[in-house]
Amino acid sequence: MNKAKLATLGIQHLLAMYAGAILVPLIIGGALKFNTTQLTYLVSIDIMMCGIATLLQVARGKVFGIGLPLVLGCTFTAVTPIIGIGDKYGLGSIYGAVITSGLIIVLISGFFGKLVKFFPPVVTGSVVTIIGITLIPVAINNAGGGQGAADFGSASNITLAFGTLLAIILLYRFTNGFFRSIAILIGLVLGTIAAGFMGKVDFTPVKEAAWGQIVTPFYFATPEFHVVPIITMTLVALVSLVESTGSYFALSDMTNTPIDDKALARGYRSEGLASIIGGIFNSFPYTAFSQNVGLMQLTGVKNRAVIFITGIFLVTLGFLPKIAALTTIIPTAVLGGAMIAMFGMVVSQGIKMLGSVIGETEGNPMIVACAVGMGLGVTVVPQIFDILPESVRILTSNGIVAGSVTAIAMNIVFNMLPWGRSEKVKSSSLDSSMKREAVSTKGKELPKNKSYGQVH
Repeated sequence: MNKAKLATLGIQHLLAMYAGAILVPLIIGGALKFNTTQLTYLVSIDIMMCGIATLLQVARGKVFGIGLPLVLGCTFTAVTPIIGIGDKYGLGSIYGAVITSGLIIVLISGFFGKLVKFFPPVVTGSVVTIIGITLIPVAINNAGGGQGAADFGSASNITLAFGTLLAIILLYRFTNGFFRSIAILIGLVLGTIAAGFMGKVDFTPVKEAAWGQIVTPFYFATPEFHVVPIITMTLVALVSLVESTGSYFALSDMTNTPIDDKALARGYRSEGLASIIGGIFNSFPYTAFSQNVGLMQLTGVKNRAVIFITGIFLVTLGFLPKIAALTTIIPTAVLGGAMIAMFGMVVSQGIKMLGSVIGETEGNPMIVACAVGMGLGVTVVPQIFDILPESVRILTSNGIVAGSVTAIAMNIVFNMLPWGRSEKVKSSSLDSSMKREAVSTKGKELPKNKSYGQVH
């Protein structure tokens, strides 16, 4: 394969993941009230770290790198927890938690396969559903123009938000392959062009941004270490590992590359190391992007060299703040329209993960009910457990943590302890038909890992 073709395919993978990559820093930076300069830096450093994380994973060393054509980016699973930590504990605590959770992943990578049993689909599906539901209000607020905006809910903002959403829906419905995979990105571009004609786009940040920059460790804040944020981000990291494991096995099957426990451990270590580096440079934790796995399935090109080039492109873009600044001019309402689709897909993925297992045992519906109820309830009314001691409130003050701990504990009681194990529900012909349909939509069954889900 010649260099021009490799470069073209590398750019295609970059475009497929770009919308997901830039939305995370834009959402987090906007929620934490970053100014334009800070937001430009946050986007550029995140793009650069996506590249570094990808290169770490594509490599195949003795300690790091699973050696599969994986593209890594920040998972949407981390958005709500990071915003919550930043609001309550400050920026330093975000990065302290990201670094510590990454270190924990590196340390447990060798035996994480044994811990996976504590994160079956009924647990991870519940957590992903909780996270998706708590993200929806952010999307709706942005669709109105941003909470507290002077023109919140104006006709122009509503038109832009739902016009962008409509464009994404139409692209997703009437295009195929590569264009469908970048529907979000095209929708953002079209929405921003429409906003430009309405006088809602300010190009000043692009004009003022430098062409190049020096990347600085601890640019926003020095890490601080608090127990609750560390627990929260460690749970997020564990869920992300489960998601990534699905991508590992999918690519192993697609490329006919067998992976064993040692290969999985190298992959987990790479993701942990990427989080450590991300925290040092004030970025985020990273996980495998399933949209790029899907793109490889569509194109039939599964060459590691292509993904290596994608990683190089991403690192290069990280040093070009002028390009990063282009993303900061996207109006809030346009972002809100895209977020409705993106965050709705997070909920949809959580429901999909639960759909194939919720009826497997008599206890699974109760696990989901209590986990989602606890997670959403604590998110809406966080002060309900203020009467409890501080040591206990570590597990009850955050909706994600409360829901996750509830799901894990109830899964142990209902599905793992011999005396508390739920009986499997006898499948009706309709249930069997639905399960066969769910399997068929996933394509070829993944070895050893048919239950893992993926969401980004």
